[in-house]
Amino acid sequence: METKFALHGIDYLIMAVYFVFVLGIGWALRKYMKNASAFLEAGRSIPAWVAGLAFISTNLGALEVMGMTGSGLKYGMLTTHFYWIGAIPAMVFLALFMMRFYYGSKARSVPEYLKLRFNEKTRALNAFLFALMTILASGISMYALAILLENVLGWNFNVSLLASAAIVLAYTYLGGLSSAIYNEVLQFFIIIIGLLPMAILVMVDIGGYSGMQESLAPIVADKGFAADTWTTTWKYTATAGANPMGVEWYGILAGLGFVLSFGYWCTNFLIVQRAMAADSMTAARKVPLIGAIPKMFIPFLIIIPGIAALVLLNDPGKGFALPLNDAGQPIYDYTIIMLLKQYLPAGVLGLGITALLASFMSGMAGNVSAFNTVWTYDIYQTYIRPATTDKESDDRHYLKVGRMATVVGVVVSIAAAYIASKFGNIMDFLQTVFSMINAPLFAVIFLGMFWKRSTGNAAFTGLLMGFLIALLHHGLTMPAGATTLVKGGWLGVVHTYPVEMAQNFWTAIFAFSTAALLTVIISLLSRREKSDDELNGLVYSMTPRLDDSGVVWYKRPWFLAAIVGIIMIVLSVIFW
Repeated sequence: METKFALHGIDYLIMAVYFVFVLGIGWALRKYMKNASAFLEAGRSIPAWVAGLAFISTNLGALEVMGMTGSGLKYGMLTTHFYWIGAIPAMVFLALFMMRFYYGSKARSVPEYLKLRFNEKTRALNAFLFALMTILASGISMYALAILLENVLGWNFNVSLLASAAIVLAYTYLGGLSSAIYNEVLQFFIIIIGLLPMAILVMVDIGGYSGMQESLAPIVADKGFAADTWTTTWKYTATAGANPMGVEWYGILAGLGFVLSFGYWCTNFLIVQRAMAADSMTAARKVPLIGAIPKMFIPFLIIIPGIAALVLLNDPGKGFALPLNDAGQPIYDYTIIMLLKQYLPAGVLGLGITALLASFMSGMAGNVSAFNTVWTYDIYQTYIRPATTDKESDDRHYLKVGRMATVVGVVVSIAAAYIASKFGNIMDFLQTVFSMINAPLFAVIFLGMFWKRSTGNAAFTGLLMGFLIALLHHGLTMPAGATTLVKGGWLGVVHTYPVEMAQNFWTAIFAFSTAALLTVIISLLSRREKSDDELNGLVYSMTPRLDDSGVVWYKRPWFLAAIVGIIMIVLSVIFW
């Protein structure tokens, strides 16, 4: 079927104006990049609201926008678990309990915190794994963007790939982390403004939310589920067979709500870096909470239109269809693209396409800015050229290295994009591996922050073995209907999960449990390596409580956290 858009001059003008603004932000900030701290850490000068929107925009890449709209069609409101129970508790916990250690320890990255709390080898393991995965993720984002521009706009694949890489490189090279953050804020608003008209028009066309519920009932019943399964979140999670996600409530709660979400939001430096760039301790603690508010409402922009697409697909009179893969199955990731094509007129369509471009570039720039920081501080400065007594000279040197790392990161990402083009399911595998790394990392950092008895050797062993056990579990299980070893089962199949999401949840649970158990056991069997004084500012029980008495009560993180918690509970009850 035809997937290409018929764009008009006004649509191209909107895209051109966006690119000018993106590059202009980098150009305007270049004069402030006088040392490594300014370039790699934004000089810890970013206001809380800016960092908060960047915090959530970094996560709002096009792979998520396209993927979650498709998941809305496949799983219904169950997909919102990734935005509510699968994000908000972790973001609140990061804000109230963990940011004080990341920010207060003066660590410049999550791997550096691991070094301060544990030892060098634990930092090294996390730094090398993170750097590799970040570059691969950036490359796959570039590949996906080039494929989108080729299939939707008819642009040449190679030109699209190199052009998007050049734009991201330009503004990140010029303005460093500050440029990435301010562009992420711009991209956040572009995404909202670009997708909102589509979401409204779709819902109007199917008779609003009540009309959607009424139309869904017979469609869902034909699939063998209760009539309201696609518009509820927890109601049908007592058994795996009662919901399309194939997961019980305790799998969602433990796998997604605890292990995966806390592993991602609390330990992924790509995300945490935005909060670490804030201009004060109070601001840093508020950043995840500010990001949490729009996070909770994003499902109404991308998931509910995906659910509406299921109604459209089953109504021949609407003329809505999805392209099919070689096996004759719908390509769900094209859901939002086909919705944009069907509902947006000239001009507004350009805004919608710009929103997708913005979300891709946000993800790419976030990965590159996180990579150059980890490479410069945690790898280059540690193992290749340590700091000297001449701080001014060191700053100039590491600024050059940071800029070179940005160039290298983008070039290697381009290579990764071409590698990704040879493996159709590499993104699925990469997401799985990310959960394998983040889940045991959260176990180690959580024990490190809240249990002073945990030791460096135990943390290293737990981190490594948690990852290996996750890999083993993936190799011995696979989701039903999988046709490639990338989905699992490459060591043999001892268990089959109903869907891939269930497999990912349980992989994360096994990884976290292994890392936590080994860290506790080995710590108890070995001698403490760090004194109480050395753990001050790194461990909860060893660190004086923060004094917020000088902050007006309604500006304190706890007050904002309470608001966020209440909104999440209300939304969960409404869509129970």
